[in-house]
Amino acid sequence: MASSQVNPTRMELSRQKKKLLTATKGHKLLKDKRDELMRQFLELVRVNMDLRLKVEAGIQSANQNFVIAKASMSEEILHTALMAPKQNVYLDVEKKNVMSVDIPVLNYKTRTSDENDIYSYGFAYTSCDLDDAVKSLADILPDMLKLAETEKACQLMAAEIEKTRRRVNALEHVIIPQAQANIKYITMKLDENERSTQIRLMKVKDMMLEEAHHYKQKQAQALLDAEAE
Repeated sequence: MASSQVNPTRMELSRQKKKLLTATKGHKLLKDKRDELMRQFLELVRVNMDLRLKVEAGIQSANQNFVIAKASMSEEILHTALMAPKQNVYLDVEKKNVMSVDIPVLNYKTRTSDENDIYSYGFAYTSCDLDDAVKSLADILPDMLKLAETEKACQLMAAEIEKTRRRVNALEHVIIPQAQANIKYITMKLDENERSTQIRLMKVKDMMLEEAHHYKQKQAQALLDAEAE
């Protein structure tokens, strides 16, 4: 439905046509963006699901090993063994732009490159189950960070997809139809004004012709009267 605030002028018609052209181009670009975001989002969801299953399996295995280690060791020895970690992990967060979405990229590094530094205790009074539990957690760390990265990326992309979808719907169901209705309304009004102007001009022309005809008749009558005298 055309807005009642639209002025039916040629300048406004030109403005509405430009608005419609811009909205149509923007609608196509946003639809393409939405489709590409959906494609990448679905790929991330699949990767996220695989990582979640892998991480949950690794954590479950580590918990089982910790339970067994706790059963085979005294609580004091277990707490003493894990009291002072030997290895440190440093996390660096960067960003990667994907379809105007800033996705976090998590990179980590350890204080030392020695794989045995994950064990902060001696092996004399601890069980091999504790070693397996610590090794399981160390092995699952990269996947845990990747899982956190993909889950955050999924959240951000889902929010961007919803925002893009709302924009597409606004263009498709509000802005473009309104511009089309305004163009139709203005065109109709301009045509109506043009027809009215033509009718007025035709009437004026007829009046001028009639007046000229009467003028000629009066002149002819005046000549006849003059000749009769």
